[in-house]
Amino acid sequence: MLASIPGLTAVGMPPSPAALVALAAPSLAHLSWLDIAIIAIYFVMVIWIGFYLKGQANTSEEFFMAGREMTAWIAGLSFVSANLGSLELMGWAGSSYQYGILAAHWYWVGAIPAMLFLGMIMMPFYYVCKTHSVPGYLKLRYGQGSSTVAAVSFAFMTVLMSGVNMFAMAEVMKIVLGWDLNFSIIVSSLAVAAYVALGGLRSAIFNEVLQFVLIWGGAMLVPILGLVEAGGWNGFKAKLAHNIATGATAPGDYTHMWRSMGHFADNPMGIHWTGILFGLGFAISFGYWTTDFLVVQRVLAANSLRSARLAPVIGSFFKMAVPFIVILPGLLGLVVLQNADGSLMHLVGENVVAAHPGAGLHSYNEVLPLMMVRYLGPGLLGLGITALIAGFMSGMAGNVSAFTAIFTYDIYQPHIVKHARDEHYVLVGRIVTIVGVVISIGAAYLVMHAAGIMDYVQALFSFFISPLLGVVLLGMFWKRATKAGGFWGLLMGTLTSIGLWAWVYFYPPALRYVALSPDAKNMAENMYRALWSVSTAVGVNVIVSLLSKPRPLAELAGVVYGATPLPIEEPVPLYKNEWFWTAIAIVIFLALNIYFW
Repeated sequence: MLASIPGLTAVGMPPSPAALVALAAPSLAHLSWLDIAIIAIYFVMVIWIGFYLKGQANTSEEFFMAGREMTAWIAGLSFVSANLGSLELMGWAGSSYQYGILAAHWYWVGAIPAMLFLGMIMMPFYYVCKTHSVPGYLKLRYGQGSSTVAAVSFAFMTVLMSGVNMFAMAEVMKIVLGWDLNFSIIVSSLAVAAYVALGGLRSAIFNEVLQFVLIWGGAMLVPILGLVEAGGWNGFKAKLAHNIATGATAPGDYTHMWRSMGHFADNPMGIHWTGILFGLGFAISFGYWTTDFLVVQRVLAANSLRSARLAPVIGSFFKMAVPFIVILPGLLGLVVLQNADGSLMHLVGENVVAAHPGAGLHSYNEVLPLMMVRYLGPGLLGLGITALIAGFMSGMAGNVSAFTAIFTYDIYQPHIVKHARDEHYVLVGRIVTIVGVVISIGAAYLVMHAAGIMDYVQALFSFFISPLLGVVLLGMFWKRATKAGGFWGLLMGTLTSIGLWAWVYFYPPALRYVALSPDAKNMAENMYRALWSVSTAVGVNVIVSLLSKPRPLAELAGVVYGATPLPIEEPVPLYKNEWFWTAIAIVIFLALNIYFW
């Protein structure tokens, strides 16, 4: 059933000459009429939702912010689902095949503290000042210059991220069904462009909730059946240890999250615990979950401050559970994926596959669809493929809707047409949606040059998200931060990250300085580069702010702690209290890290 890959002796090793002369792999599966019907019904539903909600997207508030009418549960599920695209489904499944359970750090230490911090600490300011975006907050706090730098960075990043989702979806269609890569990209692009342009953010949010349900329903069976075949968690660990001992799998600790992080060379990811704790747990995580407009936009659409604070807390519980359907299949692939002759399958980097077309190689990013083909029969396979498509379209739609709002509100309105009718900006938003999709199509082809999706994505985060974090936090918690400090801090933080990446790219020995060790690998480099970026942004902001004149305290009301009267919320029963659920989330988070230590 699966194409043989001769000549590979360990995970991630380059192919032998025998592998390079292998015939191209045929499609892995043939869909039954029931599978095709399930996929077709899904596409019809998402387009129908766009048409149905078109009448509720006539004003800019409705089109870009969904009228701020979402409940805590709707906002929370959309908040998680917007992040549950290829970044989660294929990217981290592939990374768990490469790096083991270390990939779960991106769900736990790399998400939960930041999500809870957003809901409990930062959301009151985002919501009370009624900003439409994070660049909108920067405009209120620092002025137009910082807002424009952030808007341009976000706009650039969102279309590149949308390209990731397009590529991932097309890759699944190519590998599983044998569809042409270009055809798959065009089909997914047209569907997303249609429902986002018609219904705006409201359509994106309702489709994201639908997609969330489909993802869980379609992907749940894979890890369950995989665990059964592997003999449970203990059986999996025993088989993996045997593979490592015989040289069939590259050496490394694939089943512990913290124990192997005392030195860069002790784990498959080539990273130290300081990179995970400070680079990921602070610079990347807090930067993404508290300042990335893609996810913050969903919470800003909540119908009240309490709903806005509860949404990330609700999302945190689902986020902690996602590794079961994402990380676990990648891990199980290390021991259950087999070639046609019964030998262990070995996956390679996307760049290796691209360099040797027709060699019959499969990349890390394909581990999840390979697992689905292995375990899902007629009907279930259609549901599983639909779940992947839903995840990819969710990520595409989230990024495209974010790009549309940022370009219209933070670039077009302040710099091109400042005073126009509301209908004009809605029309521009619909046009920009189409433009964003077209640019994303081009970005999809850039991903082919990365070893894996997550290497590409984390590099983007270190460029654009991390420096923004330092500027936002200083602006929100330090009254002394000035307009000049915010602008130069954000600009220099961004340039620092890009400069460090270029330094290592053109001079590889520089890795030991950027990532603190010559043994560090790509992911570790991303984490430390993000840390240097946010540190530069904070340092430059502080120095420039101390040398420039601050704004009067009266002008900071609504945007800075200590200068903003927060609304007093009415008492509610314990089970509705956001602080109660935050405490439970913290306990579960700590328990997971201790169990998989």
